[in-house]
Amino acid sequence: MNFKMKKSYVLLFLCLAPLFWAGNYVLGEYVVEEMTPIQMTFIRWAIAIVLLWPLAHYIERPVWKDVWKSWKLLTTMSLLGIIGYNFLLYEALKYTTPVNASLVNSISPILIVVLSTFLLRERLTRWNLIGLVLSLGGVLMVLTNGRIGDLAEVQYNAGDLLMLLAVLLWSVYSIMGRKMTAIPPIAATAVSVIIGLVILLPVTLYQGLPSSVSTQGLLGITYMGLFPSVGAFVFWNVSLRYIDASRVGIFLYLIPVFTAIISLLMGKTITAVQIAGGIMVFIGVYINGKKAKKESLKEQNKHDV
Repeated sequence: MNFKMKKSYVLLFLCLAPLFWAGNYVLGEYVVEEMTPIQMTFIRWAIAIVLLWPLAHYIERPVWKDVWKSWKLLTTMSLLGIIGYNFLLYEALKYTTPVNASLVNSISPILIVVLSTFLLRERLTRWNLIGLVLSLGGVLMVLTNGRIGDLAEVQYNAGDLLMLLAVLLWSVYSIMGRKMTAIPPIAATAVSVIIGLVILLPVTLYQGLPSSVSTQGLLGITYMGLFPSVGAFVFWNVSLRYIDASRVGIFLYLIPVFTAIISLLMGKTITAVQIAGGIMVFIGVYINGKKAKKESLKEQNKHDV
């Protein structure tokens, strides 16, 4: 009974995390016009730690002294996921378009699967591959409005290369989170954020805080500090404890789908091709989650016999 409940929560978390990150893309496009990438990264995590620390303390009740013993690993994860990915994402948006950034970001699940196969020796099943192909096809359909052939004509620039580096950092971060089973996930995220803020503080003080921010900018950075920074990161790290990193990664394909839904709610139009692409993404996620599990159980039963 507990396992079923736990599994349902994990699947819910794996859907909420991309939803929150999708909002980060939509609102981040406006905030980056009023703040530097360093300022955005520092302020969003300064807001986040106000919730992360109490959540970890009262929900997980960790022995903080034991958590801090892993400061080297947590510092590495902070540099990768807390600082590196977010800073590079916002920096990339100064040189490339959000569409290009989203397109490059869509290769993250593939990198996680490949890196997990080599680094964690996780088994790559045929359903993993089928789910990945379907989801990637759906993402490309959404991003190109059905003109997948246009991908060959995309002009890659410095922003695209920065985004590639950001995706690589995120993939390694996800795999490291899978290996870090001795530390409660919320506590690990909270300590990583504190380390990240300490690292960012000197640079932020040198740059200074933004002199004036619009109401739209304040709402945007507040959202980024609460939902993508707290909700998504906590849900993502919790999920990594129960599902292979290669299977969790495919849920990142939901980001462009949720981005399209949020855009629709904000008054923008969505085409039939984009809806079809979204359906492909959901089918790919379903196949990866259900079929891969069945195949894995069959393989386990063979070994048990």
